[in-house]
Amino acid sequence: MSTDASAADHPRVAIVTGGSGGIGRTTVERLAADGMSVVVSFAGNPARAKEAVDAVMAAGGTATAIQADVADENDVRALFDQTEQLYGGVDVVVNTAGIMHVKPLAELNLESDIDAMIRTNIRGTFVVNKETQARIRSGGAIINFSSSVVKLAFPGYTGYAATKGAVDAMTLILARELRGRDVTVNAVAPGPTATPLFLEGKSDEQIDEFRKLTPLERLGMPDDIAEVVSFLAGPARWVSGQILYANGGII
Repeated sequence: MSTDASAADHPRVAIVTGGSGGIGRTTVERLAADGMSVVVSFAGNPARAKEAVDAVMAAGGTATAIQADVADENDVRALFDQTEQLYGGVDVVVNTAGIMHVKPLAELNLESDIDAMIRTNIRGTFVVNKETQARIRSGGAIINFSSSVVKLAFPGYTGYAATKGAVDAMTLILARELRGRDVTVNAVAPGPTATPLFLEGKSDEQIDEFRKLTPLERLGMPDDIAEVVSFLAGPARWVSGQILYANGGII
């Protein structure tokens, strides 16, 4: 059941899935700095989630951590229930939770690689978006996470890019299904970004190759991506149904 209220009537409240590390953690801190009360949704590392909350609190912001498996509808429903109990409603949902296995298609394991990515990246996005559209207040923003590899088509990213292509489709259609709701729906598609998820298993030479791909000749930083999220979550009320490529100009 959705709760409508103008932004002037309440502090804005954001849920960030995958909010305990990487881009999610930086997004949590950025939205809190923007004045939002932020829920750090995490899957299985309470210590890292606590670190994210502590960082926000130390900077004078408001945050709390709630454990949830994004692919489990009961967990996600409980996540929203607890958020509404704590803060009165939900205005922004940023779905950064995701997993990535980089292998050529021929080497992908159907269960540990493909099924795992489908469960978190596709089913997880679907479950979170389904609950969000039922709960989010008027003036809200839904921000999914895609990837520039959908268009860059780097070898080894077959499975991951396929799941993010599904996120693109979901995002574009949901934006139209919410006609008349005053809720924006967009996705951010980062390029090579210096996070543990991206850097894991890559040599210095490979990282340098990615760096040289961009006209700016550097990797993206989590702050670069969080800035785009902040824009979509706040002032960007006339941007909806878009995939924003935050990749330093690669494409």
